[in-house]
Amino acid sequence: MAAASYLPSEDQFLCSICLDLFTDPVTIPCGHNFCKDCITEHWDTSDRCQCPMCKEAFNKRPDLRVNTFISEMVAQFRQSAQQKASSSSSSSSEQQVFKPGEVPCDVCTETKLKALKSCLVCLTSYCETHLEPHLTKSVLKRHQLIDPVENLEDRMCPKHDKPLELFCKTDQTCVCMLCHFSDHKMHDVVPLKEGYEGKKAALGKKEARIEEMIQKRQLKIEEIKHSVDLSKEDADREKAEGVQVFTALKESVERNLNEFIQTIEGKQNMRMKQAEDFIKELEQEISQLKKRSAKVEHLSQSEDHLHVLQGVQSLNIQHPSPTKDWTKVSIPPSSYEGTVVRAVVQLEETFSKEMKKLIETELKRVQKYAVDVTLDPDTAHPILILSDDGKQVCEGGVEKNLPDNPERFSEANSVLGKQSFSSGKFYFEVKVKGKTEWDFGVARGSIKRKGNITLSPEEGYWTIWLTKGFEYEAPDDPPVLLSLKSRPQKVGVFVDYEEGLVSFYDVDAAALIYSFTGCSFTEKLYPYFSPGEKYGRKNSAPLIISPVRVT
Repeated sequence: MAAASYLPSEDQFLCSICLDLFTDPVTIPCGHNFCKDCITEHWDTSDRCQCPMCKEAFNKRPDLRVNTFISEMVAQFRQSAQQKASSSSSSSSEQQVFKPGEVPCDVCTETKLKALKSCLVCLTSYCETHLEPHLTKSVLKRHQLIDPVENLEDRMCPKHDKPLELFCKTDQTCVCMLCHFSDHKMHDVVPLKEGYEGKKAALGKKEARIEEMIQKRQLKIEEIKHSVDLSKEDADREKAEGVQVFTALKESVERNLNEFIQTIEGKQNMRMKQAEDFIKELEQEISQLKKRSAKVEHLSQSEDHLHVLQGVQSLNIQHPSPTKDWTKVSIPPSSYEGTVVRAVVQLEETFSKEMKKLIETELKRVQKYAVDVTLDPDTAHPILILSDDGKQVCEGGVEKNLPDNPERFSEANSVLGKQSFSSGKFYFEVKVKGKTEWDFGVARGSIKRKGNITLSPEEGYWTIWLTKGFEYEAPDDPPVLLSLKSRPQKVGVFVDYEEGLVSFYDVDAAALIYSFTGCSFTEKLYPYFSPGEKYGRKNSAPLIISPVRVT
């Protein structure tokens, strides 16, 4: 009966092989106990039959029988442990066992329960059971309890060993009461709760700002992804169009090359056939002459008077031989001059047709980026006249008395558009019909406005101009004289800011006039216009910003 009331510790009933409670415990000759299956498997896999604990060896494997006493003790231990666990579970139904990430009770010794409060005076965390004295005893009621936290030592002032109950706004640090009356006496010190509420509000604003920044960046990611998708679509379209154009050009080149080779070979074959016919005819005559020569030689060696006279009469030597006069017969060399040129000209015509198709497609595409441009009177030279709608400009001949503001051109009869562009793509068209001088394009916002100006990319201008009524030029670096097949009546200007591209098109002819490439834009761009000087009635027509009609 005494044994029934005594409950040994769990360690006494653990198998040293599986480290769990015995199952069918057996005792071997050295006195140590193991699970029957554990020791059997151990010996089955071992070279020697010996005890895993004391290493005593046995000559032969001992017979194994279950130790009934130990087996009963293990059964009693299991039953008692289950009863204790059941009792403990019922008594702590509202208390939770400590889990990773939670604060454990510092007083619990066996099963650690979740702490309910932490005491800043005791520097200890308590579960519901061990917290009871702080809730009932008057001395402990004065202790400061907070929600359970770890590392309570960090909440104590390292200098005075007092709780950090105050917040110094001046030094932005937590202090104890003694710190307030010593090192922080003249500082703005508030209770920890007040400092917490202030920081909590600031953190809320900070969190909102961070969330806003996150949302903006997420939107930017979507924008970038969308841009990549659009770029891929553009690239695929460009590749498809390029393949189509270059395939047509390749087929045209191959076709023209074959025709060129056939022309040359045809001429050569004709000459060869003619030569073969002449040679054949000459060889026939040579054969006949050789026969006649043999007869003449035979007669000339004969001494028979009658035979010679009769033979000469048959040869008819008084008349020339019936042969052709070859002195005027010849095979002139074949003339191939112009063959290559004609083939290249034909190829060039094909190129021009394909190029026109390509430019027409490109022009339609850039016209989709059309923007509404109006002239800015605050930038116009005093000699210029602007229409009321801001769409036309011409030289008036007489300078008006206008304020000389910093934006106004003082020497060059030029004007800028009101609209500026610092990203993306834009396009506008200018009607130049009836004019003999003009220049226009785009310019940086920081260009020189006073005194003489120089049109060049280096000075911030990307333009083309017309002078003398027929000379077109792109003031690039170096300047480029433009050779145009026809005089443009309407010119389109297209800018791709990110690509660094400025292109000019003859709208009616669907032809590319000139492109500035590899430009580096770092500031706002403005449309730029100059109608040129007026010479009497010459060049009196205005530059007109015309509406873009996408066909």
